[in-house]
Amino acid sequence: MNPGEKHAGKLFVFSGPSGAGKGTICKRLLEEVDELAVSVSMTTRAPRNGEVDGISYYFTEKEAFEEHIAKGKLLEYAEVYGNYYGTPKEPVIEKLQAGIDVILEIDMQGALKVKENYPDGVFVFILPPSMSILRKRLTGRGTETQEAIELRLGETLKELSYIEKYDYCVVNGELEEAVARAKAIIMAEHSKVAFTAEELIANYKEEE
Repeated sequence: MNPGEKHAGKLFVFSGPSGAGKGTICKRLLEEVDELAVSVSMTTRAPRNGEVDGISYYFTEKEAFEEHIAKGKLLEYAEVYGNYYGTPKEPVIEKLQAGIDVILEIDMQGALKVKENYPDGVFVFILPPSMSILRKRLTGRGTETQEAIELRLGETLKELSYIEKYDYCVVNGELEEAVARAKAIIMAEHSKVAFTAEELIANYKEEE
């Protein structure tokens, strides 16, 4: 590809422990970064009050979802409490080919499946600054019992072992700094050399 040509978009996969703030960071990126879209998941569960098909999720029947699995149309999928959840491949690829970056916020197991199916993705791990701060964040939500919080903290220690599979790590201590680092990752990825020296020289000669 010549440096003057429009580049394809990049897939940015964000993961991290519950309470690390990855959802907040992704929301800010979508608000502040141009040519950036979010990947919409597909599910077989029924829509909840206020959810919109194609925006909240792509809602579908079990048979249709399993057909997507059989035809390799999902970047990743999982079955949770009797319902399927997954990432449709086609809408993501269409956006990438149009030069639009795509954000996928997903758990570690799903991220590793995406990496198998789309190794060109950029994988970003969001971390809390410490376990004590993570505990405060989870407790501050007021939505889970102490037992559930302790279970999540135990899972976090296991999840940290996945970090070697990621390209970048962002510690979310101060939100503004974490968002700035995430933006810097996107900028850096688009500054990587994606053409040969011969292509570069030829392109500049054509402009003479």
